Amino acid sequence: MANTYEAIATVTVGSGGAANIEFTSIPATYTDLLAVFSVRSDSGSVDTELQFNSSTSNLSSRWLVGSGSGVSSTSFGTSIQMGGSTKSTWTSNTFGNVSVYVTNYTSSNNKSISIDSVSENNATEAYATLTAGLWSNSAAITSLKIKAGSGNFVQYSTATLYGIKNS
Repeated sequence: MANTYEAIATVTVGSGGAANIEFTSIPATYTDLLAVFSVRSDSGSVDTELQFNSSTSNLSSRWLVGSGSGVSSTSFGTSIQMGGSTKSTWTSNTFGNVSVYVTNYTSSNNKSISIDSVSENNATEAYATLTAGLWSNSAAITSLKIKAGSGNFVQYSTATLYGIKNS
């Protein structure tokens, strides 16, 4: 089966920043979704959060974080947490990168999400994060929001949403 990726939309943060990046009116014509983003925060946080259809309930996740000097794991019972943003105090003009894969987003079953992200401060500090997420909801996903953990995403932070057709 060949996978066909089609760009649905791209958002680039303008001057002044933005607390979140959101894709709305996602068409139900694909099998899976892939959101790829490159972001930098104006705060001291690398955290980002994922929401579907503006829902703040029935979200859970577990992440595994490697920092080069150790590994930790954390469970979240009320949100889908991700790393991936670069802190404001880190190397100028360096952005973190995140990939979010959502399977069967139009299904009436719960939605499983896999996420990988990296953020770095050149040679002094870096994080690689893997996240398994779940949205326990039977609704089709029609919007996807990426929220800054604190503060805002800075100008030139960018996200692209792809629809994937398995044919």
